[in-house]
Amino acid sequence: MSLRDPETVAVTEPSTTETDTTGTSPPAQRKVLTIGGVLAVALGVATAAVGGWRMAVLYAIGLAFGLVLFHARFGFTSAWRQLVAVGQGKALRAHMLMLAVAAALFAPILSAGLGLGTTPEGSVSPVSISVVVGAFLFGLGMQVGGSCASGTLYNVGGGQTAIVFTLVGFIVGAVLGAWHFAFWTSTLPSGPEISLARTPLGYGGALAATLAVLGLIAAGTLVVARRKQPPRLSRPPAAAGLARAVRGSWPLWVGAVGLAVLNALTLVVKGKAWGITSAFTLWGSKVAQAAGVDVADWGYWSSPDNAATLAGPVLAHGTSVMDFGIILGAFLAAAAGGVFVLHRRVPRKVVVGAIIGGILMGYGARIAYGCNIGAYFAGIASFSLHGWLWAVMAIIGTYAGLKARPLIGLAVPKRTDSSC
Repeated sequence: MSLRDPETVAVTEPSTTETDTTGTSPPAQRKVLTIGGVLAVALGVATAAVGGWRMAVLYAIGLAFGLVLFHARFGFTSAWRQLVAVGQGKALRAHMLMLAVAAALFAPILSAGLGLGTTPEGSVSPVSISVVVGAFLFGLGMQVGGSCASGTLYNVGGGQTAIVFTLVGFIVGAVLGAWHFAFWTSTLPSGPEISLARTPLGYGGALAATLAVLGLIAAGTLVVARRKQPPRLSRPPAAAGLARAVRGSWPLWVGAVGLAVLNALTLVVKGKAWGITSAFTLWGSKVAQAAGVDVADWGYWSSPDNAATLAGPVLAHGTSVMDFGIILGAFLAAAAGGVFVLHRRVPRKVVVGAIIGGILMGYGARIAYGCNIGAYFAGIASFSLHGWLWAVMAIIGTYAGLKARPLIGLAVPKRTDSSC
């Protein structure tokens, strides 16, 4: 048994580790790969026609994100679950590497304003009650729904049928969060936006402090592991030689560095760091608007930038085109590796968990100014204190989520499990 649910492999992110299990990869699924290639090119052409060169570049970056996420099987849900459930910290140490590389890249980009025709801005949000509640709900939803924001996209692209229900719940929750956004951010007490780089530390001191904390956390996971003696992690079979880069699984550290570099590239091209869930809010709000709901009157959509986004086409929204790219990038990677499989039968309790978890994550992400990508990854890399607050509350939510799983009939990993 692994830290994935025994009911179905489609309920959560694949296991992650730095060590590969030797084996023979299945042949590429040429028909599926061809379909994916045609879809990727067609959407790229449409994106360029509607949104211009910048949207086309962001779409290409999204494709790269999907490839990296899938090949590295880079998990956020699984990393926190592994640590909390059995004390396995390898995947979380990969997070620390990713954050360290991203922060080292973000510091010069933000301090020098190195943008491609735009001035880059870090992901800095208020330290508030909405972040506390939203991040907790997100952590809870991750473990119940079996995925996170990035994991939802690349698992959908990889053919994980159950995660489609998580995505639907995500969109519903994001719309509900947008509806209540003004209450959480304006009515309730909220602190200021605090960036370590805007203190006397400056970017150099902020980077040094961030790297020190990341190092301490990584060291702490080793202490936990020595005490709990967690099970070893398993890994999908890897192709040999050069085929590994195209078809096999990648070491976790490669995924960490790749995601950090792509996030920095996103910051340069887009002017903002990588995010995911604002697209879910947009898609769901457009559907609600088409059904006659006056979403434009909601506080979330009242700001000039958000109002323009709601009024504009989806393919002119950078986060949306990147999300589409992630799905198709993972689709291509899965087909090239011969592992794209649609699971036709999904247990009812898994569907229930996926929808509930998705709603909790969507709602939590919206009121917490982001998800595991926009708040945790981008926030910490931008030296924002709200990113650290988000991380702490998401870990607490993870613990609650593991306690909640049996309530809907889902298994909870045990220390005796053979892998994570």
